[in-house]
Amino acid sequence: MTEGAAVIDMNDVDLSASDDKTTPFSHSDPPARDTGGFLGGSNSSSNTGDFQQTMSDTMTRFMWETGKTQATKAWSIYGNIDLLRPYFDVEPKNVIRRIVNSLVPKFSVSSSTKVVNELYGPTMLVLTLIALLLYEMKSSGHTVKEGTLIGTAFGTCFGYWIGCGTLVWLVAYLCNTHLSYLQIISMLGYSLTSHCLVVLVSTLVHTSHDHMFFYLIWTVLGGLSSLRMVSILFPRTHGPSQKLIISGVASFLHLMFLLYLHFAYHQVVEELDDLVQDSIAAHKDSLSSATFKSKISKV
Repeated sequence: MTEGAAVIDMNDVDLSASDDKTTPFSHSDPPARDTGGFLGGSNSSSNTGDFQQTMSDTMTRFMWETGKTQATKAWSIYGNIDLLRPYFDVEPKNVIRRIVNSLVPKFSVSSSTKVVNELYGPTMLVLTLIALLLYEMKSSGHTVKEGTLIGTAFGTCFGYWIGCGTLVWLVAYLCNTHLSYLQIISMLGYSLTSHCLVVLVSTLVHTSHDHMFFYLIWTVLGGLSSLRMVSILFPRTHGPSQKLIISGVASFLHLMFLLYLHFAYHQVVEELDDLVQDSIAAHKDSLSSATFKSKISKV
């Protein structure tokens, strides 16, 4: 009885032991299989591709927005006409008055002569000088090897206005002259009134063998406009030597440009004038010979 009980107890122990060994596997999840690097590599590569695509889209969007902002800003700055409105907003009667005053020097101890910052009058005078220069070149038969006549006229007139204005402004800065760049540009632009008058008169009325008439109007009109500039520069410059330097540079450039316009584009006119004078003289000789022959025939 005891052995049977002992046997029964041993069987119970074996079953319980077996139950203890099999129970964890029956109640727990099956262990995950090690798939190696295949699935793990595909996930990492897909994540890297998505990150690169996101970064590419973000950079593209950022560059587009930045370029759009810069273009809008540039258009608002350079395409806004209100920035130029103050320099061209002037009454025609004021322009006419300033053109007349450009030939009237007014010397004063203090800087009471007002220098304007407008560009309408000077621009109109430069365009007028271009038109007169074109008329002079066409009437004289002037030709250019490269470019056109209108391109040469534009380059000459605007080059003088902007180039000499910049040079005078640099000298004025060194001489401590209290004038801004726009004021100097406006002053030089209005001083071109004398150039327009001299070119017009010298084209319409020209002597054949000398330039005395040109030198006369060059001295009078060019001298008056130069004195007008000197009367503006003198009171605004400190020191006698600085006054002489800035006044001399501005007057020299002003008068030399007028000489250049005359001798560079007016030379052929002399040859045409000589031909006209020769034809007139030949016509007079023919008339005199015909008159003499008629008198002899009557006798």
